[in-house]
Amino acid sequence: MFFNSTAPSAHPHHRAWHRHGLAVLTLAAPLTLLAACGQPTASSRVAETRDGATVAVEVTDAWCRATPGGARAAACFATFRATGRDDRLVTLTTPAAEVAEVHTMSTEGGMMRMSPLPDGLTLPAGESVTLAPGGTHLMLMGLAGPLSAGDQVPLTLSFETGSSLVLQVPVRAAGAG
Repeated sequence: MFFNSTAPSAHPHHRAWHRHGLAVLTLAAPLTLLAACGQPTASSRVAETRDGATVAVEVTDAWCRATPGGARAAACFATFRATGRDDRLVTLTTPAAEVAEVHTMSTEGGMMRMSPLPDGLTLPAGESVTLAPGGTHLMLMGLAGPLSAGDQVPLTLSFETGSSLVLQVPVRAAGAG
C-alpha cells in the first residue's frame, strides 16, 4: 500500500534531512543511486538489507512535471533497476503532497483510466523499469503548492527489502517528456 507520512521539511540547505541521518541526493542529471540499510549512498556498488542480502536499486533520470496554477496533482517519472535481486517499491512519501502513489494508465472502452498499483512497483533484478508520461508514473495528490520548472521535489522511496532512498527530484516544464 502506498501512503504519505510526515517527513521533515526540506530546508534550502537540507539541514532537516541531515539531522535525521538521511543523505539528500539530487538527480539533476542521470546518475546512479543505491538504496542501502535505510540510508541512500552513492559511494557503494553493493548494499545490504536488514536480512543481510545484497541488493541495490539504481534510479536514473528522475523528474516531476510542472503544474499549472491551482493544480492539486502532479506526475513524476524515473527509471529503476534492481541490481542485486528482485525488489519492489512499496512506499512513496513527500512533504510536497498529501498522498503519493505509483499509478498505471490503461485504456478501457476508449477511456484513459489511471489507477494505483496496490502491491507496489515490481523491480526484477537486472531489468530496467521506466516510468514515463502516458504510462506508469509516480502520482502526487493534494499538492502543498504548485510545482514550477527548476524546483526540487523531495521524495522518499521505500523498498520491500527494507531499504529506502531519499531524492531531490528536479521539476521540468509542463510540456517536458
